[in-house]
Amino acid sequence: MKRRTYGLTLAAIALAALGAMSVPKAAEPGATAAAADHERPLAISQADAKLQWGDCPAIFPPGCKLSVLHGTPDQPGADVFLRVPAGYTIPAHSHTSAERMVLVSGQLDVTYAGHPKVALQRGDYAYGPAKLPHTAYCNGPEDCTLFIAFNSAVDALPFAEAISKPAR
Repeated sequence: MKRRTYGLTLAAIALAALGAMSVPKAAEPGATAAAADHERPLAISQADAKLQWGDCPAIFPPGCKLSVLHGTPDQPGADVFLRVPAGYTIPAHSHTSAERMVLVSGQLDVTYAGHPKVALQRGDYAYGPAKLPHTAYCNGPEDCTLFIAFNSAVDALPFAEAISKPAR
């Protein structure tokens, strides 16, 4: 089966998880509260002990964690890591912002409303349009960590209906 890598993003899910939550920022050596510090270069590993992980918003079941890498979630342009354990289902949700994602670890199946499921592997990129409902499943023995960059503030809006797949 050919793997598709268009229009589906787990990052969108991660971004949604950031909505309406207060997640600690990643610790940076010598960091201050000054706005100028947000313009400093930053390189950090998802395994860095300095990362501060917080719980995802309440619309996500326990086990979902977020770490803010750059920016502030209530402002445009925040970057985050979203981590879920193996076997975790990210419930249907949407975001007011588009999201750009890269799967850092694990295997993630992502389904956007009206589109076929996409199986993301480590290193795969995905884009999720604003307001398009989606769901994801961490499919494999390893936890899934997703890098997500948001255009607007980070949010996650619950979607009560089932995510439909396209007719064949």
